[in-house]
Amino acid sequence: MNSSMIGKIEKAHRYAQEPERITFKNLTASFHGGHDDYQVSLTEDGWTCTCHTFSAHMVETCSHIMALQQILGPMLEEEDRFETTHAHHEESALTGATR
Repeated sequence: MNSSMIGKIEKAHRYAQEPERITFKNLTASFHGGHDDYQVSLTEDGWTCTCHTFSAHMVETCSHIMALQQILGPMLEEEDRFETTHAHHEESALTGATR
């Protein structure tokens, strides 16, 4: 292997340790869920999922989207990330709990 390729490999390893260097703006992924396979997409219009929860209940998110948001966290634009504080506030409102 030539020294040029060795340098590229070393640089790739450094980049892989810094996921914040990468920003996804569009993506489509197949997600093998508990009941079926779903297509989860991120476009300029936001997240979508082909699962029943997302399509039938007119919700803004689902477990498949939230899982990808957690995995991709620092590689997403801020508005495309899952905010745990937002989820906690919604949960508190449903249960009547406070922090």
